[in-house]
Amino acid sequence: MTQQSSFYTLMTPEIRELRARTKAFMEEHIYPNEPVFASGGPQAEELIRSLRQEVKRQGMWAPHMPKEAGGMGIGFLKYVFMNEILGRSFWAPVVFGCQAPDSGNAEILWLFGTQEQKERWLKPLVNGDIYSCFSMTEPEVAGSDPTLLRTRAIRDGDEWVINGHKWFTSGAGRAAFAIVMAVTDPDAAPHRRATMIIVPTDTPGFRIVRSIPVMGEEHSEHYEVLYENCRVPVTNTLGEPGSGFMIAQKRLGPGRIHHCMRWLGQCQRAFEMMCRRALERHAFGGPLAEKQAIQWMIAESAAEIQAFRLLTMHAAAKIDQGDEARLEVSLIKFFGAEVLNRVIDRAVQVHGALGVTEDTPLSRMFRQARMGRIYDGADEVHKMVVARRVLQAFANGGVYEFE
Repeated sequence: MTQQSSFYTLMTPEIRELRARTKAFMEEHIYPNEPVFASGGPQAEELIRSLRQEVKRQGMWAPHMPKEAGGMGIGFLKYVFMNEILGRSFWAPVVFGCQAPDSGNAEILWLFGTQEQKERWLKPLVNGDIYSCFSMTEPEVAGSDPTLLRTRAIRDGDEWVINGHKWFTSGAGRAAFAIVMAVTDPDAAPHRRATMIIVPTDTPGFRIVRSIPVMGEEHSEHYEVLYENCRVPVTNTLGEPGSGFMIAQKRLGPGRIHHCMRWLGQCQRAFEMMCRRALERHAFGGPLAEKQAIQWMIAESAAEIQAFRLLTMHAAAKIDQGDEARLEVSLIKFFGAEVLNRVIDRAVQVHGALGVTEDTPLSRMFRQARMGRIYDGADEVHKMVVARRVLQAFANGGVYEFE
């Protein structure tokens, strides 16, 4: 399958049917229950467990994972068509077993885990029996530069002894285990210093300091964590010692495009809300839709969403063909985050005072969108990656070829 043909012929009857089933599930089970999900508590957890069983029964569970690992095995490009629907609601990925950070942790356990690690951690994680967290970012150093990490893991016989301070360890509050990136050889080359280590969260010395207040939300899913003489077996090493940076790249690349797929759903939902509001709301003698300023917002949003969608499909197609697509993923990460913020901001503006209340999804979408320009690599870092690659082509005497 060529990249060009994939864009225009991939929408096979099979994919159309999957999209139809996904949309029907969202309409029947997700959108009506968003207030229950948002409230949290036992009722929300029981509802999620029940809906997960229905997703499994319908054969739509864990679309990001290979069939051999318990998933659908549909690949990245087909996943775009499904995940952009799931991304319309914050809670749909949890119900479909493809939520972050568990999706990324499952992917690296599948790629680098031993058979014992897969049985103990991957199998229940993919099945939805447990949750996990990824512990990389530290408050004292720049999160976009993992060569600066200070958390240390020192080998003591058959154990690692971990000491360090992490934050934005998302999902730690309910996680059964963390995958921790810690420096194991400070004298090695910068990108060979760190190692990924699996740490059960009931290990003595693993201590949650707090849930970090984020964008006005007093209790978030992002946690500050201390590792204080935290001992785990050396057999909990994920991959080879010193391969932490490489594994992080293998995890973060797919994670970034997964975010972009979900952002497409957020963009489309906000866009639809904006258009309906423009037609329904009247001011100064007619509907808002007749005002040129509103028409420009709608036109610009339509163009930006379409561009973002095609760029995401292009990156996904390259990954399916075995390319890591680092430039393409960096490009959609910053471009998509900017489109997401602009589209939601316009939707809020068209809704007026209603847009900043909790009476619509827009307020939560707005808060979450702003964080998208920072997590998994800030916009500025991804722009630097793209610019360096483009300029390198010219420095070598050639030109940058657009695909």
